[in-house]
Amino acid sequence: MRVALTGGATGIGASVAAKLKARGAHVTAFDLNEPQDNVDRWIETDLGNPASIAAATEAAEGPFDALINNAGLPPRDGLEALILKVNYIGLRTFMDGMLARLSPNAAIVNTASRAGAMWRDNIEQVKALMALGSMDKVPAFVAAQDIDAVRAYNLSKEAVIALTIAGTEDMIARKLRMNSVSPAAVSTGILDDFLNAFGERAQKAIARAGRAGEADEIADVIVFLASPESRWIKGQDIVIDGGISAMLTSDMLALRP
Repeated sequence: MRVALTGGATGIGASVAAKLKARGAHVTAFDLNEPQDNVDRWIETDLGNPASIAAATEAAEGPFDALINNAGLPPRDGLEALILKVNYIGLRTFMDGMLARLSPNAAIVNTASRAGAMWRDNIEQVKALMALGSMDKVPAFVAAQDIDAVRAYNLSKEAVIALTIAGTEDMIARKLRMNSVSPAAVSTGILDDFLNAFGERAQKAIARAGRAGEADEIADVIVFLASPESRWIKGQDIVIDGGISAMLTSDMLALRP
């Protein structure tokens, strides 16, 4: 199995790479930073730079049996435009450039987030982002929409979920399949960014779940969705949050066991 993975140097991506290598996969990582372990090839890639994306996809040696779009930026003040560029437009641009390098029946897995759960409620803004088409339009979009770092992150992940759903039929026609995963808080090096951004609400959710998730728990689901064992799962967003969504839904609907 040959796998293309963005963001393989740290966090969830590093766990994905380790699990893939344990299965005997050949892993090509696309990342700004060079992974220290568990990859067969590293291609330096800046998902916020169209020229870097074009060079990376040109250098990729397929065919690949799976493409895992995992790289992304957390919600940090001052990075609003870059968050949208990397987390959504860069992901989409990279994926489009890799389609010709995917083998028949290959799987695409996009890392979204539970922070993107409100995509239906924000669908007009989601569609506006999806319609931008190029990165050079993002700063004006951020200014016009008055988007802060938290909204940029949430919007980017809402758009990833919407892209996964909207692209399902086209992928089937290409003999490919695509799904996304939406983790909640995960114990990685950027957990503090999320706790700072989402504050007490995030702290309470983690407390109800008992703890934050672990990178390898998210990686298990990603590897499954990238494998032939999940071949009939298409166009789904799989939430991995330790029960947080269920508890909040139960609260909202006043459900009782």
